[in-house]
Amino acid sequence: MNKKEIIWREILSQAIENKRFEFTQKQIAQKYKFSLSTVFNALKVPRNSGCIETGGRGFKVVDVEKWLYLWATFRNLQKDIIYQTHIDKNVKNIEGEMPPHIMFGAFTAYLKKYKDAPADYDKVYVYSEKEKLADIKSRFPFKKGTTNLIVISSDEWQENFGKITPDCQTFVDLWNLPEWYAKDFLNALKQKLFHS
Repeated sequence: MNKKEIIWREILSQAIENKRFEFTQKQIAQKYKFSLSTVFNALKVPRNSGCIETGGRGFKVVDVEKWLYLWATFRNLQKDIIYQTHIDKNVKNIEGEMPPHIMFGAFTAYLKKYKDAPADYDKVYVYSEKEKLADIKSRFPFKKGTTNLIVISSDEWQENFGKITPDCQTFVDLWNLPEWYAKDFLNALKQKLFHS
């Protein structure tokens, strides 16, 4: 995930989870130790698309849903995959045997947050730091077969969000997954975010 996406995740997660819609570029730059020009450039596309309005010293998020779709089209999940393998176990067992440092994403993140699953799923997506990948490989050695464990590289700020991806990240990841049931999860998440 690049700096632009990290900035987008911060703003969208604040808007969705904490109903905070007003920010300054300086606040974002200081929190992540990014330059002001990096934050300014990250906001160009959402500003030009009408997702935010600028004024005075800050900006206001005015269309969260539109911005989520915008991010979903930019997200390249495949390039962040650092390990995938087949495990002769069901998803519950795979999830239960994960080391404590990982963050659950996609289907498992939805299930853990909302305590239900809109469809059966047979793949587990987790985020991990590259430096800790050896721990996952020792628990789940590479094996040929249908891939059902996918490890995605995490960024250094991701652990601030806890053990599951924030809804905005779950949304854009689900959007980019090829599994047929990803659409069921995506529709259920849209319902939770925008229609409840």
